[in-house]
Amino acid sequence: MPRIIIRPQWIVESEHGERLPPVLFPLLEAVQATEKLTAASRHIGISYRHAWNLIEHGHRFFGTPLVALQRGQGAQLTLLGEKLVWAERRARARLGPHIESLASEINLELSQLLESRPAALRIHASHGFAVAKLPELMAKEMRIQVDLRFMGSVEALASLQHHNCAFAGFHLADGELGAELAAEYGPLLKSDAHRFVHLARRVQGLYVAKGNPIGVHSLSDLGRNDVRIINRQLGSGTRILLDHLLLRAGLRGESIRGYQSEEFTHAAVAAYVASGAADAGFGVEPPARQFGMDFIPLAHETYFLACEAQTLKEPSGAKLNALLSGDIFRKAAKQLPGYDAGLAGNVLTASDVMRSLRG
Repeated sequence: MPRIIIRPQWIVESEHGERLPPVLFPLLEAVQATEKLTAASRHIGISYRHAWNLIEHGHRFFGTPLVALQRGQGAQLTLLGEKLVWAERRARARLGPHIESLASEINLELSQLLESRPAALRIHASHGFAVAKLPELMAKEMRIQVDLRFMGSVEALASLQHHNCAFAGFHLADGELGAELAAEYGPLLKSDAHRFVHLARRVQGLYVAKGNPIGVHSLSDLGRNDVRIINRQLGSGTRILLDHLLLRAGLRGESIRGYQSEEFTHAAVAAYVASGAADAGFGVEPPARQFGMDFIPLAHETYFLACEAQTLKEPSGAKLNALLSGDIFRKAAKQLPGYDAGLAGNVLTASDVMRSLRG
């Protein structure tokens, strides 16, 4: 059946109603990547002449150049051109997971109406790059539709307790720190009526600009007056992890510049730092590599999918676990920097999880 794809689109309008062509923004991004207008125009599928006209249009619109073109030296974005590209990337990083969730929900409703398909497997999960691969892989390999919605770890586990999803994705740091974090996730982690399916191991750490120009090397540097951070939202597993790490480092969030500023995904935090709006952020490794930044690892953790024990005996739950246990998912997760899915599909009780944290 037809598939609905939702994409955000920039509209830049002057006070007189003139609008910039939307294709200008992918052109600027391609210029930044290739440093040549010919290669950039070819990359996005337009003629060199059209690309040149778009650059000139942008120059007239803003009253200042977006691209510096020099004979024999290629093309470089000006400061304004760079800011426009980073702003577009920040918007994409912030909105992308929510838009994908909305598109998934709409597509599932339409497919169930038109093809009389069974209800989708509902997963509410803390944002992560390995769990984000499940809808596509489950549809392709297991012929099962997945309704994946991102939310904080605390909210996801509460959703499972209220029977609003079949699986809840959350993450726990290694060792004593993980045992401390488990106490914040409520009674579910004390109940052996639930099961915890190993999804992936991953690393969390600090995002800083390429070359680390202001010398942020550890959490203690976040307390400096010249360092601004961007935080994750309250209730997210990453925010809870960072708060515990800060306490261990003898820092209070209120004393850190930017602590109250929040983004809702790892990619949005990384994009915020990459744009220069903050000096550091905390999250998983893949978006640091995506945005060309340095990454300072600080904590290793395990990402779990929690469910009721009975769920793994049902067809959709059993197939999800079979996918996680197989080579296809493990190879896909291995492509993510800082991720290891070698134990994916292993099923633990709450007691098992707590024992593993205590070593």
